[in-house]
Amino acid sequence: MSKTARAHTNIALIKYWGKKDAKLRLPLMSSLSMTLDAFYSDTKISDSEQMSFKLNGQAVSGPAADRVFAYLRAMQDRFGVKGNLAVESVNQVPTAAGLASSSSAFAAMAAAFADHYQLGVDRQELSRMARMGSGSASRSVFGGFSVWQKGDSDQTSYAYPLDEEPDMDLRLLAVEINDQEKKISSTKGMEMSKSSPFYQVWLDRNDSEIKEMEEAIKQADFSKLGSLAELNASEMHALTFTAVPGFTYFEPNTIKAIKLVQDLRQQGLECYYTIDAGPNVKVLCKGENSKDIINCFESSFDRVKIIEAGFGPAVTLLD
Repeated sequence: MSKTARAHTNIALIKYWGKKDAKLRLPLMSSLSMTLDAFYSDTKISDSEQMSFKLNGQAVSGPAADRVFAYLRAMQDRFGVKGNLAVESVNQVPTAAGLASSSSAFAAMAAAFADHYQLGVDRQELSRMARMGSGSASRSVFGGFSVWQKGDSDQTSYAYPLDEEPDMDLRLLAVEINDQEKKISSTKGMEMSKSSPFYQVWLDRNDSEIKEMEEAIKQADFSKLGSLAELNASEMHALTFTAVPGFTYFEPNTIKAIKLVQDLRQQGLECYYTIDAGPNVKVLCKGENSKDIINCFESSFDRVKIIEAGFGPAVTLLD
């Protein structure tokens, strides 16, 4: 009997923002992420008379289901297997709101697929499989910190674990500014951002920023990690502002949250922000400061939702 696969989402500290090959989901840059314990997806795959997809107990159709079915057919072709499949997923991540829900979703789906067909793949191959569903999913195969090396082909573009059991005091506060689906998808945003006159500069800085972040992790240097993550996120969103035409994922409360992080840091409460493709802000801090920072956000925003996360584990099969 097929088992349920659980994968946790990740937050890129050095961002992936641009495809070299859309079909193979090959990135133009390498990326580095932190897997999070608070957000995850559970997926089970079983044989069925027809292809079906349920998310959080509800039958799904349309583009979302089509994406899942196309992925499953591609994986069947890849491994020479057949059959209609029923996919049941439970997603503990706010979908499409800037918290990289696809990273856990497709990492879990890849693991569930491999288990269903008893493929016996290693984690490198599983990362490549997950990448075909969503680029960021390649990193959610691993716990702690991982790196998705850009590579130059299907064979060479995969993630690997950097440190799956980090000895580092690092917490992430997910501040939910807006729980609605974003108007510009990540895929579209990436393509639009290539028109920015600073896009090549972004690419040229990638190798050095990856190396700097790896060194910060090796040294357990929170200040260096936080400042570099904040810089990299700001660089990414600068591309959206300077694209032709320009656009942004920010909302007024996004700017307010950024300003609050900067103010708290000046007041001696060290924290840093990072933001993916969406309005929601993630705050990096030490565990000893998380409650104080949460209190500051709750007193500054009306009905704000904040979830605290630590390091998450690698993809697993549940009994």
